[in-house]
Amino acid sequence: MLDLIEHGNIAEVRMNRSPANALNAALVMDLTDGLRQAIDQDVDAIMISGQPGMFSGGLDVPELLPLPRSAIREFWELFFGLMRTVATSPVPMVAAITGHSPAGGAVIAVHCDYRVAAEGDFKIGFNEVQVGLPVPSTIIAALTDLVGARHARRLATRGLLIDPAEACEIGLVDELAPVADVVPRALDWCRELASLPPVAMNETRRQAKSGLLQNLSDSADAEVATNYWFSEETQREMHKLVARLK
Repeated sequence: MLDLIEHGNIAEVRMNRSPANALNAALVMDLTDGLRQAIDQDVDAIMISGQPGMFSGGLDVPELLPLPRSAIREFWELFFGLMRTVATSPVPMVAAITGHSPAGGAVIAVHCDYRVAAEGDFKIGFNEVQVGLPVPSTIIAALTDLVGARHARRLATRGLLIDPAEACEIGLVDELAPVADVVPRALDWCRELASLPPVAMNETRRQAKSGLLQNLSDSADAEVATNYWFSEETQREMHKLVARLK
């Protein structure tokens, strides 16, 4: 489910769970372990990528929905643990958004330091509300940090999926590239950062997102998300989603 690729002293961690890189417990654990492995190898920067046309389709709702409360609580612990691993990385981390990136895919991306997205007929956004799942506070905070309060409220409250051009315009992604150029351009960004004095750059990078890191460290989002998951409304809408997918 994961490919680890070396580009000199830059690590690419590529999600490879067919067909949509849907996030289940196994992929979340693999991705977390892959990122920690790259960090332990003392690389200069890390890239998270997906397959051409698909970064990640978000949560694997059909697999998660039948699970008992204990397993869902464990999944959310893993999920928010992944976000902390991404956000607290000691080296720069870039999301190479190689295609569609709804919900969980967008959540991963906003916790990175930079985002290069594929231009074209793709969608990115926080559509959790559309399927009955409230967006947790730390995710709202990460989104607000990028796009400002007005756009964050608009995107999250309505559960909007937007195209890459609008995402770039409002700051949800930092730049666009053709699908085939997303990874090379993300590598260029990594090399640009790696050319700077590393202590000064990384300390400044961490200070610039100190509020986000504090929110993550104080978060009780795993318990909150578990309670949301088993609410009557969320269960009803999730079952409707699974029925549509079938």
